[in-house]
Amino acid sequence: MPIISDCHLHSSFSGDSDTPMEEMILQGISQGLTTLCFTEHNDYEFPDGPEEAGSIFLLNVDSYLYDLANYKEKYKDKIRLLFGVELGLQPEVVRQNAVFAKTHEFDFIIGSSHICHRKDPYYKEFFHGRSTEDALREYFESIVENIRKFSNFDVYGHLDYAIRYAPSPCEDFSYAQYSDILDVILQLLIEKGKGIELNTGGIQNDSCDFQPYQSILKRFRELGGEILTIGSDAHRAAAMGAHFKKAAEILAECGFRYYCIFEKRSPEFHKL
Repeated sequence: MPIISDCHLHSSFSGDSDTPMEEMILQGISQGLTTLCFTEHNDYEFPDGPEEAGSIFLLNVDSYLYDLANYKEKYKDKIRLLFGVELGLQPEVVRQNAVFAKTHEFDFIIGSSHICHRKDPYYKEFFHGRSTEDALREYFESIVENIRKFSNFDVYGHLDYAIRYAPSPCEDFSYAQYSDILDVILQLLIEKGKGIELNTGGIQNDSCDFQPYQSILKRFRELGGEILTIGSDAHRAAAMGAHFKKAAEILAECGFRYYCIFEKRSPEFHKL
């Protein structure tokens, strides 16, 4: 069965996209998708640059929800639209995230690590002056800290996000090298009833693999993980649903039989 949902999308309500929501909805309909979940960014205390703290990723939820509700009604006979958010997780903003997540009736919450101990792996400074292994270990250890301190999310997004910006991403990672810390992450997620996502955006950004890498997906399944969503992480309409056929093949190779769509914070299981 083809993948019929894209559950990681950013429209102009996210600070790093200028694509109108309706344009993405029309693209989803034209692609034959039956469900879209917008997961606009909300990242408290997100640094705009290596040294400057700003508010580029603070979401205007009222405006976002107003437009989404209008489009849900307008396109109700053509596509299902869901109300999601991608929360930036950091230990320093646990209280703010807790209030935010409870204040709104989201269908789906992705928890993601875009910032590691006040540093953004997007910038080369994150890797400078130390080995890539030390940098990635710090990133993975920060995820453990986030999961232990905050659990009001449904899946962890692009679990190996920092690898995308490593000096040589295709050569700098193997599961065996980080298995001690990655096993802790995956087991914590499973124990807390959380899932992970298969994010096809890594391929779109010229990475050598999806995010997380296939070895992480396989290990998650081996440990008993079943909750998994699929999203393109598209910030423009043309990137929606990208590489979904290959994603389904990889998931089957890793032992998954189902993927999930969340509505009202509850997972629906769909056959691959």
